[in-house]
Amino acid sequence: MTNSSPPNFFARHRARRLALQALYQWLLSGNNLQDIEIESHRFNNMQKIDVSYFHELLYDIPKQLPQIDALFEPYLDRSIHELNPIELTVLRIASYELSFRPDIPYRVVLNEALELAKSFGAEEGYKYVNAVLDKVCRKLRVVEMKQGRADDPSS
Repeated sequence: MTNSSPPNFFARHRARRLALQALYQWLLSGNNLQDIEIESHRFNNMQKIDVSYFHELLYDIPKQLPQIDALFEPYLDRSIHELNPIELTVLRIASYELSFRPDIPYRVVLNEALELAKSFGAEEGYKYVNAVLDKVCRKLRVVEMKQGRADDPSS
């Protein structure tokens, strides 16, 4: 089922928030993704969430985990296993979007990742997330970033 209208920004934002919570739960508990999805549906108002995008993030990120982690791991100053689980999950969501969803502008990806890190992560964790994702963007979205600078009158 395809919808020709653009996704609702707030519904997509809520999908990312819920995906962060679900993927965090999966990371810490190892529970079955289907069980986590059922629980997410049970305890959240899914009418305000882009459900298909939540589903995509919840299932595609674990499927692509080695490729996703390889996108940001070279830019870490510590082992991936030493990262705060929230920041790790935010990095995975954003790296997935930067690599597999070129239809989402990199600035949106970065902004959403920073908002998630600020809302759920450690007090200064968003700064670390920003530094790592900036390098991922420079690798994956070079043309888009250059175009963005050309469009920016302050640059």
